[in-house]
Amino acid sequence: MKSNQRSEARPVALVTGGARRIGRAIALELAANGWDVALHYRHSAQQADATVEELRALGAQAFAFRAELGDAAELEGLLPAVVERHGRVDAVVNNASLFEHDDVASFTAEVALRHFNANVTPAIVLARALHQHVRSQGCGGCVVNLLDQKLWNSNPDHLSYTLSKAALEAASKLLAQALAPALRVCGVAPGVTLPSGPMSEQEFAQAHRMTPLERSSTPQDVASAVRFLLESPAMTGSTLLVDGGQHLSPQPRDVLFLVRQQK
Repeated sequence: MKSNQRSEARPVALVTGGARRIGRAIALELAANGWDVALHYRHSAQQADATVEELRALGAQAFAFRAELGDAAELEGLLPAVVERHGRVDAVVNNASLFEHDDVASFTAEVALRHFNANVTPAIVLARALHQHVRSQGCGGCVVNLLDQKLWNSNPDHLSYTLSKAALEAASKLLAQALAPALRVCGVAPGVTLPSGPMSEQEFAQAHRMTPLERSSTPQDVASAVRFLLESPAMTGSTLLVDGGQHLSPQPRDVLFLVRQQK
């Protein structure tokens, strides 16, 4: 009886970093296609509230949840808080990410650990918590981790960030093995999607065209790929590269530096 009631209700997805940018696009895509959304944020309270209103306007039950994912207690408490408010969780989209530039010359253990604790640890802890939850309910679930096409087209810029995303890609496969059959774990690897760091709008426009398709990913492209994986019960342990083919074109440096070299 419990499983029948669960299947008739709207599924619930927890989207980390869901208040703005790509996370917001993912939340909106899910809300528009039959999902309720638990929207995690850290500092963006006003943006989170505004996004929640947009989600509700699309017919979703949506609530915002503040948590510092680098704090062990707050991280461990996030999924139980979502379950308490929504009554269930069916999916976690690990979108929140730290992206700081370093290279071999500027690398420090502190910077590397900060990236690992932001980009890898939360994904593992939340996957474990979701696995425990869906098993207790006698149903299945899915985790989607946001990766980066850079892992298939390596360059030494953003060293600590890249290492953390490489660890997350490996963790996705390991989690897919460890948590099956109750939980599926997949990845989406975007390309140049939005301006970041010191990149200007003009530089972004140039970088966005540096792919075989002469366009890289948009937030909507990424959001559609995430929904596809969440709704594809035969997929686990795989990653979709959504990057306009950027991973097919070797690039010796990050696109920001390549664009600036063209000036």
